[in-house]
Amino acid sequence: MKTIFSGIQPSGVITLGNYLGALRQFVQLQDEYNCYFCIVNQHAITVPQDPQKLKENTRSLAALYLAVGLDPAKITLFVQSEVPAHTKLGWIMQCTTYVGEMERMTQYKDKSQGRNESIPLGLLAYPPLMAADILLYDTHFVPVGEDQKQHLELTRDLAQRFNNRYGETFVIPEVRIAESGARVMSLQEPTKKMSKSDPNTASFVSLLDSEKDIVKKIKRSQTDSDNQVRYDKENKPGISNLMSIYSALTGKTIEQIEIEFDGQGYGQFKGAVADAVVATLAPIQEKYEKYLASDELDKILDEGARKASEVANKMMDKVERAMGMQRG
Repeated sequence: MKTIFSGIQPSGVITLGNYLGALRQFVQLQDEYNCYFCIVNQHAITVPQDPQKLKENTRSLAALYLAVGLDPAKITLFVQSEVPAHTKLGWIMQCTTYVGEMERMTQYKDKSQGRNESIPLGLLAYPPLMAADILLYDTHFVPVGEDQKQHLELTRDLAQRFNNRYGETFVIPEVRIAESGARVMSLQEPTKKMSKSDPNTASFVSLLDSEKDIVKKIKRSQTDSDNQVRYDKENKPGISNLMSIYSALTGKTIEQIEIEFDGQGYGQFKGAVADAVVATLAPIQEKYEKYLASDELDKILDEGARKASEVANKMMDKVERAMGMQRG
């Protein structure tokens, strides 16, 4: 059985975009692959974090992983910092990476703008740690949104570079992009990706938003004045984004949506989108609250860290032997 690895940072809220671009795929994949799902809290500290909030967000994210339908009997769910092999291999991957490669990363360019000399080194250097996360588990596929594709290409390059230097050690992972809903855009600036770090909370739907907030955000989302429910990503980015969301949640094609709402206008369509979002998130929120209040969540994470460490430590032994870092 082939292996899948993916991780999400426990920083801020998890959005509808995260769900459609990654989390929902995980539920489908757990029956077909050997799955490792990681809460990458070490990536979160590339910017300062409140310790208590980071702890709470880590546990909250774990509860959401389970609430969306992941089965701990089928997958390995764990916290990154509880498996030390991640940072050990992360350093080795840093030593395999070139500075120019890091400086060309799009997310580094975006997040470092305007910070002058106060850019944390971790913001530049975290992609090799991400590569280590993936390579530790002989990962074949990494399900991600379009925005992470560049990082996965770097991971592939680093794995191949290491293999060329030290012999065949790592599996070269492949990117797996969701067929629909993979890139959900901001509700307020539909030419930008929906992001949990956006200071404008009206721009995204959180998986834990109330029904009232969901309806308000969808109905106030930015659209054009044409009032025709028609997909045109370039000229009608707002309504096209809502159509993509509705399609991903209902399984209806864009063509079917255009026919269904022909002549009905944006108001009615936005109401239907809001209803679809609420219907999808309500059962997730109910399960989330149950997991968050139970000791079962911590037992699942403890067992996940044990299982992940067992596999990761074997890979580290293989890596260190290949590099001559073991005396035996």
